[in-house]
Parts: sequence; structure tokens; C-alpha cells
Amino acid sequence: MLAAVPLLYLAAALAGSLTPVNAAWKEPDEGTTIYLRSNGVHLDIIMPARAQGLDWRPLIRAGDFADAPDDPRWFGFGAGERQVYLETPTWSEIRPVTIWSALAGGTRVLHVDRTREPGADLYALRLRPAEYRRLWAAVRAEFDGVPRRIEHPGYGPDDAFYHGRGKASAVSTCNNWVADKLRLAGVRTSLWSPFAQGITWRYRPVEAR
Repeated sequence: MLAAVPLLYLAAALAGSLTPVNAAWKEPDEGTTIYLRSNGVHLDIIMPARAQGLDWRPLIRAGDFADAPDDPRWFGFGAGERQVYLETPTWSEIRPVTIWSALAGGTRVLHVDRTREPGADLYALRLRPAEYRRLWAAVRAEFDGVPRRIEHPGYGPDDAFYHGRGKASAVSTCNNWVADKLRLAGVRTSLWSPFAQGITWRYRPVEAR
């Protein structure tokens, strides 16, 4: 019986990845471009520092980072289970107890980049003004008030961790967090996908420059 659980999980992930929400949505010819950034396992939402009258810079301050630019053009947002994020800077360092924490459910934290470039391995989406504002508000709400930085050095000079809302688990994964924010914005996305590929197949890959 236990052996069937991974197969059921994979079947549910496939079905959820193929089932759209906001199915009538179509990308506009003009609008504000955002990106999804993928490392093959985990997705981040990459948003302009300032667009549609909304500005991340006063909220996510340069002083929270070791050496982030004062004039960023982009902010990256991701969510994950606290133990996985803070204790596993590389996948080679993951431990069984960390995997269990991620699957069973642990505190969700937010990971933020403050950068001049959006990064690599990107998928692009154009959003209408109202869609962008809804996405901005959905991400902003995940900080549960004033953004509170977690005492952690980050992975590099331009990233930091913040307290988030809720729990992360095998059901509410980092990638499904991204899909949920797109759903709230009104964008066509996958119903449920714990895997990055179950979401990114819907969007335009950006060729490396």
C-alpha cells in the first residue's frame, strides 16, 4: 500500500499540471513583463522593482542584504520550507530529516533577490495592469505585515530570507506557491503542480543572452 503513494502523488501532479485554472486568460500584446525563473526544481517569481505605480524598493530594503544594488531593476520571490531553505544551500547538502520536514510540513519562509538582472532560465509572461497589481498584492500579502528579515546570511550578496505565512509541505510546495499567486492574479496556470515543469510548460521560454 505504501508503495502506491508515490505513484498516486505523481498521477495527481500530472493531472493537476494539465488542468488549467483561469482557462480563458490570454496574454496581452502589451503590458508589464514578469518572469518565472527555474533551476529545474524550484521556481521564483521575478517582478520589476517598480511598475504600475507599485514599488518594492521601500519594502525590501538594500540594508537587508550583504551587497545588493541600491538601484535594482528586479526582485525575485520564492517560498519554501524553513529547514530546507536555511540549512540546504546546495542540493548535495540535503539530509533525510530535511526531506521529511519538507514533505510533512514546516514553516514557510520567503526568499528574495534584489538584483539588476532577472537571471537565467526564465519564462516570460505579460500582464495587464490589473493582473500585475493583483499579483503584486498576492506576493506582498505573504510577508504577513512589514517584511521581517530572518537572521541568515543568504546564499549570496543580493538575497535574503524573510518570515512568511502558513506551512510548506508536499501538498503546498514552493512551485504550487508560484501557481497560486498567478491564479490570484487571474493568469492561466496549472491547477496543482508540485514540480516546476508542471507550470513552466505554459509560458514562453526566454533565450539566453
